Amino acid sequence: MPEPRVALDGVEMSFDGVRALDGFSFAAGAGEIVGLLGPNGAGKTTALHILLGFLKPTKGEVRVLGMSPFERRYDVYARVNFTSAYVQLPFNLTVERNLRIFAELYNVPEPEKKISALVERLGLGALRKAKTGALSSGEQTRLNLAKSLLNDPEVIFLDEPTASLDPDIADRVRELLKAERKERGVTMVYTSHNMAEVEALCDRVIFLNKGRKIAEGTPAEIRAKFGQETLEGVFLKVSREGAE
Repeated sequence: MPEPRVALDGVEMSFDGVRALDGFSFAAGAGEIVGLLGPNGAGKTTALHILLGFLKPTKGEVRVLGMSPFERRYDVYARVNFTSAYVQLPFNLTVERNLRIFAELYNVPEPEKKISALVERLGLGALRKAKTGALSSGEQTRLNLAKSLLNDPEVIFLDEPTASLDPDIADRVRELLKAERKERGVTMVYTSHNMAEVEALCDRVIFLNKGRKIAEGTPAEIRAKFGQETLEGVFLKVSREGAE
């Protein structure tokens, strides 16, 4: 079988004696969209930060595209990307300047062509000359997503990618992500509190609670396991009852 593009094996992570991840393992192959779900504090963002090499786990194995993100950081970063509704690009730079800087960092061929295509697809064409600090939260979210697609990544880590977006723009973003997967076989690891969106996008979901994996499967399998009609029902059960 081909090696997974993303893998955590027995990962543990503690902060000041509090265990954020407790023996967490999962893998994602080419073209898969995997959702990491759970209440606040479940360990989702910690897992993403470990995969990105921002945090080194207390214990366990981490592989991205067959490499350690700690030992071969720049080789990994050239082929992956990340977007979050909670990360902001420099406010004093224009939309276009921010994207040009990242295009240079990623050695994007024909950067003007790539930037133009992305800003149009994400409805930012009229804002190319606007200062990033003047954008609405939804526009900044879309700018971050444009940044994450500049280098045609093989793996994208998405932390609440449609937060702050109105329903129309959120739907366009979902269609863009689906197209990226279909056209280029991109692997996506995805966190969200929008359960309807997760059901629409994810091939497989993993529920975490207090750093432990409590369920993994397709959305339909997870609903059946917890006896719920929707993933939102599963989420509420996990959050309120601490389901094991």
